[in-house]
Amino acid sequence: MSELDHTLDFSGIRAVVTGGSHGIGAACATLLRNAGATVIVLDIDAGPEVIVVDLANRAEVAAAAETSMERLGGVDVLVNVAGIFRPSPVRGLSLEAYDATMAVNLTAPVMLMSLFAEPMATQKYGRIVNITSIHAKLSESLSLAYDASKGGLESATRTAALELADAGVLVNAVAPGFVATRMSLVDGQDELNAKPFTDIYVGQGRLPLRRAAQPSEIAHTVAFLASKQNSYITGQVVTIDGGLSARF
Repeated sequence: MSELDHTLDFSGIRAVVTGGSHGIGAACATLLRNAGATVIVLDIDAGPEVIVVDLANRAEVAAAAETSMERLGGVDVLVNVAGIFRPSPVRGLSLEAYDATMAVNLTAPVMLMSLFAEPMATQKYGRIVNITSIHAKLSESLSLAYDASKGGLESATRTAALELADAGVLVNAVAPGFVATRMSLVDGQDELNAKPFTDIYVGQGRLPLRRAAQPSEIAHTVAFLASKQNSYITGQVVTIDGGLSARF
């Protein structure tokens, strides 16, 4: 393959994608499969090539990681997409909502990075991509737990990148902004009662490109970072937000 060949080829690559049954995760899993990878999805919702797991349950996460390794015969790529949003105001904070958010959004991806790090390091190859959010840097009211979880995952990404660099394992994050998924469109609340993000970001002109990203637009960047073509990017957070964070 020429150094200037930009075709992503995942033939022979074994990948695990969390939250791969819908939204960004489904787009990532589909793109990797179409490029030749063998993909196992970890998700609470059943589906083809899915290991059903409650990512808030540490024992289930560990078991799912072991099962993934057994089925695939190893892991070359980990994409941590799964996430939840629970309204979490500073005043009257529900610790139950806080703990649930941190468990799925931070503890589970950190556990999976740790569990797959050793086999990746042993084979001297690995790619890990964590989906964070612009909420790691740009906060909204009522999202204390979500913002903290995504900020923590970005920090964990950098730390893992430093520790695993000499083993040929590259670790990066992708921080989406407004994406056309159910979590974004209904602001994490009931569809019939929530004010859609489109009213705020598009209608009021806060989003320069004036539209939501499609999950596939996030997946293409994830796929590059997870590919062999990415040989020198590690410890970085790539923001994909339609220019939202460029605005003063």
